[in-house]
Amino acid sequence: MAEAILYSFRRCPYAMRARMALHASGIGYEHREVVLRDKPAQMLEASPKGTVPVLVSADGKVLEESIDIMRWALGQNDPEGWLERDDPDLLAANDGSFKHHLDRYKYHTRYEDADPLGHRAACLAHLVEIDERLGHQAYLCGDTRGLADIATFPFVRQFAHHDKGWFATQDIPRVRSWLDRLNGSELFAAIMEKHPKWVAAPA
Repeated sequence: MAEAILYSFRRCPYAMRARMALHASGIGYEHREVVLRDKPAQMLEASPKGTVPVLVSADGKVLEESIDIMRWALGQNDPEGWLERDDPDLLAANDGSFKHHLDRYKYHTRYEDADPLGHRAACLAHLVEIDERLGHQAYLCGDTRGLADIATFPFVRQFAHHDKGWFATQDIPRVRSWLDRLNGSELFAAIMEKHPKWVAAPA
């Protein structure tokens, strides 16, 4: 039986969360590691917009958004009950305003007149709210990890890693503990294994 195909890039936070959901679901798939400056024609044929991740299911359905890949995988099999611990408003804030400010903090040279410290402050304000939320529970929607955690974690991780020394001094201890748990999990280690660049077999 044909497997799903995932076009991925190891360090992309969107691809990370898709891989974590696929791994947690136990669904078999073929991993195709992409070099973003040399995207394979097969991926662009499936998804002309050219961003990762892209999943092509065994029946040929193409999913081009990481959150859709997560929901598709967990809809097949959700052994940890991640779908029960979702928060669409939090995900919208993460993928919207937080990602907007994160990009302009981390990649400020790409944006005209970007104020990296102002964007960093906006990201921190969001994490302060999350820290307050984690004061009552270990994870974002309860005492065990769920979709909300896995969908937001790679972006918070990216923010934290941009200036680790500064991040360590901020008054968000519960966010750091949450981040450490997810960063040190077997799940994250499993999906961060290195893959060589995928090259199509000769015709």
